[in-house]
Amino acid sequence: MIYIRPRISDHYNVPLLQNEVDFAIPFLNEDIPLYVDPFLLWKSPSQQDNALHTQIISTFNRIGELFVKGKEDEAISLLTDMSECNEVGLGLSKSRTGKQISSSTSRSILSLYNTIPLIRSHGFNHFEQIQILVEGISKDRISDFTCSLVKSFLIDYTIDQCHMHGIPLSKQSITRLDYTTLKIIEESVDLPFNPVDKKPLLFVPKRWLRYIPWINYEDYFANHFDRDIDDAQSAQDRINVLNYNRDNYDAVESYIVQKERISSDCKNDPLFKQIPILSAKRALTNIKKTPTGNKDNADKIYEDAMVNVLSSFLYPHLDFAQDQSRIESGTQIRDLIFYNNRSFDFLKDIYDQYEARQIVVELKNVESVQRDHVNQLNRYMADQFGRFGIIFTRNPAPKNILKNTIDLWSGQRRCIIILDDSDLGLMCQVFENKQRYPVEVIKKKFIEFTRQCPG
Repeated sequence: MIYIRPRISDHYNVPLLQNEVDFAIPFLNEDIPLYVDPFLLWKSPSQQDNALHTQIISTFNRIGELFVKGKEDEAISLLTDMSECNEVGLGLSKSRTGKQISSSTSRSILSLYNTIPLIRSHGFNHFEQIQILVEGISKDRISDFTCSLVKSFLIDYTIDQCHMHGIPLSKQSITRLDYTTLKIIEESVDLPFNPVDKKPLLFVPKRWLRYIPWINYEDYFANHFDRDIDDAQSAQDRINVLNYNRDNYDAVESYIVQKERISSDCKNDPLFKQIPILSAKRALTNIKKTPTGNKDNADKIYEDAMVNVLSSFLYPHLDFAQDQSRIESGTQIRDLIFYNNRSFDFLKDIYDQYEARQIVVELKNVESVQRDHVNQLNRYMADQFGRFGIIFTRNPAPKNILKNTIDLWSGQRRCIIILDDSDLGLMCQVFENKQRYPVEVIKKKFIEFTRQCPG
């Protein structure tokens, strides 16, 4: 079965809603565009998270001690090995595979233990500082280092979550750092695996994830660095800034103290955030004002607005997978794809009756939907989409088109329902008053359709 932006829950046919599980549901063929921020573990109300942060910093500093004591090659090898953690699938890679840092970059990091007296004597309290001390280190590396340093915990956490949600496990070979010996070891563990590359997967708690680490170079340069004391006048002068930071480490320490002081502002970033009600109402007004057709880019304006409102209206019952464009009969068609997690009675019904594992919503900014539009979606519905699809258009469908959809159901048992601006307006009202769910508007349309189908 081929899915659009597949997740592990799709492969194992396990219904999971992202907002209801504790971890970020992994994609199978690309990374989740978020990062583990160790500062969230430091400030967490959970003693377990605090203990893990202590372990992270302690282990990182012990590797630094190895370097200082003359075991440079061993320390460099350890740090290089820990600079990538593909099992968690976080970042921006489209293949879930990243590259380790070079040995020279590892040496530059570890050399801080020799060149900066305070680090040599006390080590790091927040190793994210290396972003503002060493070239080539950014949020993805901080995240990977953190995951590698808590991989033993992530293995146990993943196993527990799989048992909780019925995700199958199988023997997988995985490497991790042994904290007692500071050696990279390989062991066989029961874990979920990625059917795409046959490699093990690790789950990460959502509470650890941010788009940008709380401590980061851009924030330091924009809000803390005194440009009058150095030649650096813009973010392009990064090398000069890094050199200054290493020579004037007290400036970096002052920045860290400031970030700790305002730590209450540091929150994890959600994997998906609904637009505010006011934004939804404004978007609906703009949609209704947008003319039909493609003149002056009207179709693109309509489609972009629909992506924002529908992904928000249908959450959390339908997790948004992605929007995509396809060409059929010389026409470009914009689709929205949603994961069907069977979290609502209607969604379970269409999963059972029409094998709708993912739901495709086709957008049509036309005055009147035509038979060709129905046929285009009908041809597209296969495999992961099953035999259920939705068309969103501007005006109510003509009677002959509705008859066409009923005939399609009678002949092929395929269900295509058509919603228009008035239905979208009703979804917005429901979204605002919160007494019902916007997905119920689609359910209502589905029931109306089935009642017209011959018994």
